[in-house]
Amino acid sequence: MLDRINLEHILFLDIETVPEKAVFDELDDEKKELWAQKSKYQRKEEFTPEQFYDRAGIWAEFGKIVCISVGYFKFQGAIRTFRTTSFQGEETKLLKEFKNLLITHFSGTKNLLCGHNAKEFDIPYIARRMIIHGIELPYKLNLFGKKPWEVPHLDTMELWKFGDYKHFTSLKLLANILGIPSPKQDIDGSMVRDVYYEENDLDRISSYCELDVVTTAQVFLRLRNDELLDENKVKSV
Repeated sequence: MLDRINLEHILFLDIETVPEKAVFDELDDEKKELWAQKSKYQRKEEFTPEQFYDRAGIWAEFGKIVCISVGYFKFQGAIRTFRTTSFQGEETKLLKEFKNLLITHFSGTKNLLCGHNAKEFDIPYIARRMIIHGIELPYKLNLFGKKPWEVPHLDTMELWKFGDYKHFTSLKLLANILGIPSPKQDIDGSMVRDVYYEENDLDRISSYCELDVVTTAQVFLRLRNDELLDENKVKSV
């Protein structure tokens, strides 16, 4: 079935998130207590709420998005290219820019969103942050009342599970076992918070995020037994 999907109808995406505040002490007292309650199960007795705060970016209630990178295929005859772009910086602005892209270019019933673990993380996170900022959800993110088969999203991790709900495979591992060349990344996800708050280097974060988008597209191609992208045909716009 995957080979029947028109590649030009898919928007590949990835997001990078950080804690809402640079340090725990910048939270007000109520938010500190709410964070302590929210993180209690994950941190157990090993960390205090303050020590665990570096990981707050994984929750939409305590984090924020600093970059959304997307990629899409373009065909000119037999020539296939893959174009990437990023929305970065102030969260409300980047969310509105991303929403505008969805509405203007990827709002049709034929269009699909695709990411790695996107159904569990990226897409719900984007939707929650839009609601927090009072941004009306675009059609592709408004999943209220939809049945599972009506959700217009693809997920490379879900595709790899083949129905195994307990199986988690990272994008890096999946790319490795599928023989996809590993992109040269100078940071990983654990470093995004420091690069954002201590180095203030959004371009570095965006470059990393775009590489993950390219890798996700490569994984999708392999899952449908298609030819991989030529690195020379990947363009940032």
